[in-house]
Amino acid sequence: MVARPCVEYLVRDSKNHVTVACRTLSTAQSLASSLPQTKAIALDVSNSGDLEKAIADHDLVISLVPYVYHAAVINLAIKYKINTVTTSYVSPAVRELKAAAKEAGIVVLNEVGQVKEFHSYCGGLPALECANNPLSFKFSWSPRGAIMSQMNSASFILNGKQVDIAAKDLMSHAEPLFVQEGYDFVAYPNRDSVPFRKFYNIPEAETVVRGSLRYEGNPAFIKAFADAGWLDAEEKEWLKPGITWAEITQRVTSAADTSESSLVATTKEKCKFPNEAESDRITSGMRYFGLFSSEEATIRGSNLLDTLCGQLEKLLSFQPGERDLVILQHRFVVEWEDGKRDTFTSTLELLGDPKGYSGMSKSVGVTCGIATQLLLDGHPALNTPGIVAPYEKAICDPIRKLLEREGIKMVERTL
Repeated sequence: MVARPCVEYLVRDSKNHVTVACRTLSTAQSLASSLPQTKAIALDVSNSGDLEKAIADHDLVISLVPYVYHAAVINLAIKYKINTVTTSYVSPAVRELKAAAKEAGIVVLNEVGQVKEFHSYCGGLPALECANNPLSFKFSWSPRGAIMSQMNSASFILNGKQVDIAAKDLMSHAEPLFVQEGYDFVAYPNRDSVPFRKFYNIPEAETVVRGSLRYEGNPAFIKAFADAGWLDAEEKEWLKPGITWAEITQRVTSAADTSESSLVATTKEKCKFPNEAESDRITSGMRYFGLFSSEEATIRGSNLLDTLCGQLEKLLSFQPGERDLVILQHRFVVEWEDGKRDTFTSTLELLGDPKGYSGMSKSVGVTCGIATQLLLDGHPALNTPGIVAPYEKAICDPIRKLLEREGIKMVERTL
């Protein structure tokens, strides 16, 4: 969880009093447990009345809810002229609030960065020794959110031209990317990178792409789930308690019966694997996940996607003693006056602590805490009213320097 490292950082300053709000009171109490100057409340972000009251009672809001709710939070923050911090990208819905935020005189701080090419790839993964399953992935947050993040459309700039990829084709565009010795990563573009040429003030860049990292083999497996029909979010009348995984797979793949041989054959037919080795690897993985078994399935949301996600959550959650990995690399290709080009990389490799915070909790939570504290302290770079994101040196440098004190540091190299 991102919230606790953030709160822990903030309460180092005795002037800060923090309210932790979650949909369930017990979760909020757990996050606030043993921390000074901290209280817990129950709050459903979809209840606009309760949300408004909670926001109105505070001097600053940190929104760590799913990104679809950020605009509602910010609208209320604008109404009461309260500064707001999120850890999410600036979505179109949030960007539309820029003028209103400036008029209200508040700061909304988000995503807490001559260049010819800019490539930025990031992954939140299990540490290599813990990626011991067919998906080479484990879930520290909503499996549905994690899987569907791999099924978005994407746009980026390549050699001066915009490239658009449809959601259904995204996993087919995953390609091997060397980041660091000892890892086999594949990379794919993440959502819309096109505006970032302007946001980063690099109009001369011929290539701009921001993307995600997974271990080799993961994107092909997600594609197989989609091709087989498992990522269908529409409710199915026939998907009811008592049905077995084999019976569901029979329905999904239109198999003749529930025998494993029949289910495997129709899965292979629907997925059109590139070769026999890949076919065997992925169908063996589906067997590992129980999709061909006679075990009764636990139904979620009366749809295939949520039911599958429930099974993956049960099988692929982090276990005690396991750790995660946050891997991030920016790559810049710079052209000098004489026409010579150099490539620079800036890389973060952060492993979680099995006895403490995960790498993801620490990197996101502490960054959020630092940005919030700078905003509370009136740092000039972070106190310009409007929608603010760390795209400029004046904002990035103070955050980066404080992050380095917390052991979160980029390693820079010239290739």
